[in-house]
Amino acid sequence: MKIIIHGGFFSESSTNNETKVAKQEALLRIVKASYEYLKTHSALETVVYAVSMLEDDALFNAGIGSQIQSDGKIRMSAALMNGATQRMSGVINIENVKNPIQVAEVLMKEDDRILGGSGATNYARQHGFEVFSTEIPQRRAEYEAKVQSLGLGTVGCVALDKEGKIAVATSTGGKGFELVGRISDSATVAGNYANSFCGVSLTGVGEDIVSNATAAKIVTRVTDGFTLQEAFAKTFDELLPYDGFAGAIAIDSKGNVFHQDSHPSMVFASYDGEKEEVFN
Repeated sequence: MKIIIHGGFFSESSTNNETKVAKQEALLRIVKASYEYLKTHSALETVVYAVSMLEDDALFNAGIGSQIQSDGKIRMSAALMNGATQRMSGVINIENVKNPIQVAEVLMKEDDRILGGSGATNYARQHGFEVFSTEIPQRRAEYEAKVQSLGLGTVGCVALDKEGKIAVATSTGGKGFELVGRISDSATVAGNYANSFCGVSLTGVGEDIVSNATAAKIVTRVTDGFTLQEAFAKTFDELLPYDGFAGAIAIDSKGNVFHQDSHPSMVFASYDGEKEEVFN
């Protein structure tokens, strides 16, 4: 069993050392709790559990830490993929929901599994998700002051369970001040993808990640026989021509765990029951 989570990128211009330490401590706490959960649950259930905890922590740009868009509203996106069944579900630009990843989990049983905008929000209401404002004072203050944050705080989780099944979940509160209707990478196969060979979750600039189809490329290359490290190296090389901003975490079916970023400052934590790793 293996698990790795990420909390997006740090904005070096606005994140102080105290906040960095708090994020590291939060990630380590969440990854250890999620590993304990993984002992008695599937990879699919565990990635939802882990990302829900990340969404509930205002330190991260997802759920209650989400950025405010250019019109003053918060819209979030999240996706879930079961590597064993190749089913993906997700919500795009959903509003007033505490845990978008849990809405994606309910959607997994539907024929229409990716919903956007008001359709996603209405679906959440119809399935018992109460109206919940994810705005926090810090985000409102940033918005009012027009602080141009990097907004690179997507969160994600990849898990390999005791049956050898892989699942991945990713959630984001956006990049901040974006145009209304902007689609992030998080609810696409560019930012969140898995099959029986590998699972990958991305963070960074969504447009760069989509242009490179990053998660899908890594998983496809592992499926075709590349090692995890080789798949990452080739895929990240393809970001270089346009200085793509991305960070990724992954686990393959052999239990190998890997991570890489194009502009070092991604924060992540991994745990296998014995060895822990936390990094920024």
